Amino acid sequence: MQSQGVPDTAEDAPTSERERPRMLEAYGPTLDSTLAYARRRDYAGPDYGDGLSSELLQSLPFENRVLNLVVQEVVKRTPVDVRPLFRVETRRNYKGTALFSMANLNYHKLAADGTPLEAAFDPEGEARRLADWLVDERITDYSGYCGGHRHPIQHLHTKGVPEDPDIVSTAYGVKALLRASHLDDRYADFARSAESFLVTDLNYREGEVGATIDYHMNHPEDSYTINAAAVGAMMLLDLYEHFGDDGLRERATKILEHVAWTQTDVGGWPYRLPADASHLSMDSHHNGFVIEAFQRYREVVDDDRFADTLEDALTFYREELFELDGAPNFDEASAYPRDIHASTQGMLVFTREGDLEMAERILRWVLANLQVREGQFYYRQYRHHTKRVTLMRWCQAWMSYALSEFLLAASDEGDHRIEPGQHP
Repeated sequence: MQSQGVPDTAEDAPTSERERPRMLEAYGPTLDSTLAYARRRDYAGPDYGDGLSSELLQSLPFENRVLNLVVQEVVKRTPVDVRPLFRVETRRNYKGTALFSMANLNYHKLAADGTPLEAAFDPEGEARRLADWLVDERITDYSGYCGGHRHPIQHLHTKGVPEDPDIVSTAYGVKALLRASHLDDRYADFARSAESFLVTDLNYREGEVGATIDYHMNHPEDSYTINAAAVGAMMLLDLYEHFGDDGLRERATKILEHVAWTQTDVGGWPYRLPADASHLSMDSHHNGFVIEAFQRYREVVDDDRFADTLEDALTFYREELFELDGAPNFDEASAYPRDIHASTQGMLVFTREGDLEMAERILRWVLANLQVREGQFYYRQYRHHTKRVTLMRWCQAWMSYALSEFLLAASDEGDHRIEPGQHP
């Protein structure tokens, strides 16, 4: 990484520092309009894999796994949005709501710091309202706080149901509640109990190298989802930073020790182990999740423990999963489809590295290729067509969160980005 030393003159400043005012002025309106798009719809909309919420499918007097898969994949993969045809119910996504809550808190901080934004609404009030919803809509009857998708999902061998919590949805709910804890003390209390969900319900277990957890309650026993474990470790790190409990740090360390042990020689991670247990290979946004977990460990616990793992991962990520113009590759072997979630995760990773130039390059590619109109984004670009669907969580929530993090880093107060346990 480049030296973080203070330059002697403005001419000596890195490009990212010299151009921070330009970045804020150029992209502030995009954050305004992205959040406005979601706010007008009360943060509800189409979601990835929501085909089983089809009222037509639910009206059938029988259920069939193959039919479920067909409807789900047709809704997911058709180049235009066929959800109205199948009468798919739109709703809030749990993880998406957490992202919107954090984006609104970031917006509040940016507006308070003088970033040119419209601010014709109460972003902190929006963040509180969404955090309240995360509490009210949590999944109960488990060992601790948890959340999950709010529509059923048909997997090849099992069916995920709305009452089936998962670590990824839970982790982002925890992050959002901790960031909003200065608004209501009970948010942190709920978040703290998520450790019990991870340890007890997701079967935290130590092995020969580190520790592992399950992705969700009905995960196949013959495979292991790597990025989900990394996100679980990141959740424990968020809790550790807020509460200072050494047990949280120790469990996070053991999970990341196992994740580091599974890193391939090229620096990336397959979606699952064994690798042939999933159709996904070393895809972009899931590798970004893993990298962000190691970045978080570096920030909260130890600069050096996983330094080599992180260095190799970032090299692979930059060189194999992104083009020079900022376009995201789908995985190590395929450029297409170019996915907006891969782009937003890339913005988060490079922003956390202090590489605002690369983060902006990715953002500019998205604005040129996946933006419908200012503040509304499409899902994917294929080689010969674009998936002309705006998904509320996958497109709008991730873009609002990633863009708000990028703008905070670009602001004069960028070093004071709101993290769990830090009050604005």
